[in-house]
Amino acid sequence: MRLFIWIVLLMAAAIGIAVTARFNPGNVVLFYPPHRIDLSLNFFVVLEVALFALLYVLIRAFRATVKMPSKVAAYRQQKRERDGNKGLREALKALFEGRFGHAEKAALRAGELAENAGVAALIGARAAHRMRQAARRDQWLAKIADDNGMKTARLMTMTELLVDDHQPEKALEAVHELNASGTRHIHALQMSLKAQQQAKNWPEVLRLVRSLDKHHALHPALSARLRELAYDDMLSDAGHDAESLQRVWSTVPSADRIKPYVACRAASALNARGLHDEARLVAEESLAADWDDRVVRAYRDAAAPAGSAALLTQIEHCEGWVKQHPADAELALTLGSLCLKQKLWGKAQRYLEQALSDATEARMVRVSHLKLAQLHEALGQAEEAASHYRQCALATIL
Repeated sequence: MRLFIWIVLLMAAAIGIAVTARFNPGNVVLFYPPHRIDLSLNFFVVLEVALFALLYVLIRAFRATVKMPSKVAAYRQQKRERDGNKGLREALKALFEGRFGHAEKAALRAGELAENAGVAALIGARAAHRMRQAARRDQWLAKIADDNGMKTARLMTMTELLVDDHQPEKALEAVHELNASGTRHIHALQMSLKAQQQAKNWPEVLRLVRSLDKHHALHPALSARLRELAYDDMLSDAGHDAESLQRVWSTVPSADRIKPYVACRAASALNARGLHDEARLVAEESLAADWDDRVVRAYRDAAAPAGSAALLTQIEHCEGWVKQHPADAELALTLGSLCLKQKLWGKAQRYLEQALSDATEARMVRVSHLKLAQLHEALGQAEEAASHYRQCALATIL
């Protein structure tokens, strides 16, 4: 339809020009002595239009020639951008597909474009790392070492890859550099936690766990396990003497001291260094907050000397706990052992026999038989003592 309209307009214009020119008697005289040129007005108009068209074409050709180098450069730049962006897309796709060799090759193409060089280097580093090519990984990261715009991304990638490669010292160096720049986001803390865990820097692990717990960035089970590992290492360190162990214990928050897995390790460590009074206090505070057989066992190991007021106090505490936990075999064994030490023969035999009847572990059966054998031996009942010693030996073999 549009073409038809244009044809009609051109025909109308041609008819109009022909009619106008036919009835136009004017002429144009060009005089330059001694020359004279006479032209009809119609011909002169045609010459003017032709000259204008020629000049227009020449000017456009000149301008196009002048702009040709910039257009060629722009075309080449657009081609580079297309190729670079295509390479970047292919690199990302190959990385997510697990085709790390293809990802690294595509990253090389993408890196030819300056705007993509930083992201391409990170993709190439991750791909090389997945192929266990540490040297190539470091080369990729070194390419953007001076790029401030990619500093945070580079350091985060370095930390993650070095942690995965079990190089905690280098990972922590990247974390320190990241922290120095003022960047402290959740993922950085998580990576720092893994690096500190690999480096076995348990005090720092505890600090990071508490910080991440505030942001709900750790699963409760993982948080509890990391705390347990940290306290286990800190409190079970054989290099601690009594004074240094007490200093470590003083740094533990009150909320953590009453947790069973912390209290039992602390009480065991204090017992091993002869700090039985402190061990009893730790166990009593924990049992008052949360009952746990591991702490009861540590409380038994912290028994005060025979005939002391502290031992009588322990027995009183255990008798009070028995009312709350009448079927607890570990508590019955503890109370029986304390009564045996205090030479309360009747109570000792009753609670030890109860512990033996309620025992569910070979360890408890063995200890119960041993304590009953010692009791009968102290009472001069050799036959009963020998029987329990045999049962203890059999429980040990089994």
